[in-house]
Amino acid sequence: MAAAGDGNGAGTGTGPKSVAGRPPPGDLRSVLITSVLNLERLELDLFRGRHHWVPATQRLFGGQIVGQALVAAARAVSRDEQVHSLHCYFVRAGDPKVPVLYEVERTRTGKSFSVRSVKAIQHGKPIFTCQASFQLSQGSPVQHQFTMPTVPPPEELLTQEELIQKFLQNPNLAERYRKHLNKIQAEDVPIDIKPVNPPDIFCSEPQEPKQLFWVRARGYIGETDMKVHCCVAAYISDYAFLGTALLPHRQYRIKFMVSLDHSMWFHAPFRADHWMLYECESPWAGGCRGLVQGRLWRRDGILAVTCAQEGVIRVEQTPTQSKL
Repeated sequence: MAAAGDGNGAGTGTGPKSVAGRPPPGDLRSVLITSVLNLERLELDLFRGRHHWVPATQRLFGGQIVGQALVAAARAVSRDEQVHSLHCYFVRAGDPKVPVLYEVERTRTGKSFSVRSVKAIQHGKPIFTCQASFQLSQGSPVQHQFTMPTVPPPEELLTQEELIQKFLQNPNLAERYRKHLNKIQAEDVPIDIKPVNPPDIFCSEPQEPKQLFWVRARGYIGETDMKVHCCVAAYISDYAFLGTALLPHRQYRIKFMVSLDHSMWFHAPFRADHWMLYECESPWAGGCRGLVQGRLWRRDGILAVTCAQEGVIRVEQTPTQSKL
């Protein structure tokens, strides 16, 4: 992805080395790099992005818009500057039938920090706006972080696809839910996911608004400019994130759910194609909105990314019946 650094940038030092920039034998280059986050430059600060995966809602996937916007912003800063924060608003529904234009404004370029504003446009109107701040590397003795939750390693857990396959083997599964699971299974989502404590889809009992799952980009990215991995993490961070706010309210059928805003803070180098633990929780919901917070942890316990999002959540007022 030339979008976020054209060459061999500083590696994260957390994964296997490639030979002459090529992926190790048997590894395929991640589609997130070759396609999903690969923007076409139309002018100096104007880019065009296309779509890879479109959810069943037929709206654009928010993570793709966030990731592509960060790609556009990253093209407008120096190679030595790394993104440390990103603040976004979704202002209109995206149309999956047409490309998205990304217009970058070089808001400020300072000695240590630079700010870039990005507007995503379809049909002549903004559908999304964001500001990204980049920083030159600086050391400091002021350092601390939370402690990573203790969970089973990803090697001991089933993938989302394997869990769905187990549900489909239930002979008592209602046909409409069987169709729904088959549809999820057919989606070409370029992310590997392993839930730590997957919710029972046949149970409508309220659950604590927390979930943990291991995530990584599907395919090989390698040691490259850290901005590339940040763009991929932006894509990954939006998948199943807002759904955390629904866990205490599983008795209700969703009528409408969409992101309003999305913020990220990048703390430490990481490899987006290596397993990271995504810790998600929802401290509040009300007024047809839900707030979720997330932390992406490296396997060695380092806190790499913090995320926050608020979204609109509308449900049917009458609780649904059992899913069996």
